[in-house]
Amino acid sequence: MISLLQCIACGKKYSLSDVRFTCDCGSLLDVLHDLDALKKQFGISQAYYSTKRAKIQGQPTGGVWHFKELVLPSIGDEDVISKQEGNTRLYRNKKTAAWLGLDHTKLYLKHEGENPTGSFKDRGMTVAITQARALRQRAVTCASTGNTSASLAAYASEAGVTGLVLIPKGSVAIGKISQALAYGTKTLVVDGDFDDCMRLIREAQETLQAYPLNSINPFRLEGQKTIMWETLVQLEWRVPDWFVFPGGNLGNTSAFGKALHEAFELGLIDKMPRFAVIQASGASPFYKAYKNNFAGLVPEKADTIATAIKIGDPVNYTKAVRSIRWTNGVVESVSDEEILEAKAHVDGSGIGAEPASCATVAGMKVLIDAGVIRKNETVVGILTGNILKDPQSIVDYHITHKGVHANPPADIDASIDEVKKYL
Repeated sequence: MISLLQCIACGKKYSLSDVRFTCDCGSLLDVLHDLDALKKQFGISQAYYSTKRAKIQGQPTGGVWHFKELVLPSIGDEDVISKQEGNTRLYRNKKTAAWLGLDHTKLYLKHEGENPTGSFKDRGMTVAITQARALRQRAVTCASTGNTSASLAAYASEAGVTGLVLIPKGSVAIGKISQALAYGTKTLVVDGDFDDCMRLIREAQETLQAYPLNSINPFRLEGQKTIMWETLVQLEWRVPDWFVFPGGNLGNTSAFGKALHEAFELGLIDKMPRFAVIQASGASPFYKAYKNNFAGLVPEKADTIATAIKIGDPVNYTKAVRSIRWTNGVVESVSDEEILEAKAHVDGSGIGAEPASCATVAGMKVLIDAGVIRKNETVVGILTGNILKDPQSIVDYHITHKGVHANPPADIDASIDEVKKYL
């Protein structure tokens, strides 16, 4: 078998055709690829991916399925469920770089908010929904703080399967829940937090045979790996010193580490970059575990304006620890005030992103000021969601609460002289 499922703790192996998400021992599963066999079969190299111009179902692949051989090689092209996700831009911006204290040639912001439903979740969802249909699953489900529900709803509709999303009451931005409603998936608002929703998802899989598409699903992470590989192709395989990104349920942390570990094993890169995972201080169990040398995870009641990372008991903790160790990485936390200040700069630079994305930039600021990230190092920050995912946070910052960098609208009379005052 070129690909199979393997327990990250005891090493037990399972077929990809098994509908399961944890090992018999209770630990998480990886999708394990025979990298040597795949490299030999496809001639995988830097040049292979830099020049590849394949199509799936008549459409240019790019993005996730550009790397199909290392994501889901067992699936036929005709069975892929895709919205051409990926192909997101890698921005340089002088204003944000100057605020951070970096030369603008050293800073890149990769904007995953440019995916079809406005977040990085689409990368994982295309792979997970494709696998769900290959396994003939009739219903898919997820717990969500918003972005996953939007993505699941869109892809379930595309695949023609029943979708069910569970969201915590009062903890999801209107821009996200509106997508789930619009795409036709049944939305259940749970009187509890994200971790309560996640518990129900696990029970639904066991008792109702509803296929979960949260990042406990190892196929989700296979799609999210491609953010790293696509960035390397865009950088012409120049490995940056740092990748910085937010951490909530720690799916990206897990996927990114796996992607770079596989790239190193394949000889696509000759060194590992460092990771900086940024959590909101009100939802920072991973940060606290890091400060305690990963002696263990202590779940907490999450509370942060950055709803996409408002998670107190991340399911991918073990895989995320592995990624930090592979990359000699660090974990940092930032306050909601720091997130909103960073968001004002990212938005004001004309790029724009939701609050959780801007934790990335807030974390960069803290780490650069502390000398952890040096000013001569190259840094790639991942922006995970679109600015319109949480429009209320923008209104609150600029109009209601008038933050430090607020840009409130002005009321004027219908006079050109009034207009002139603002030029």
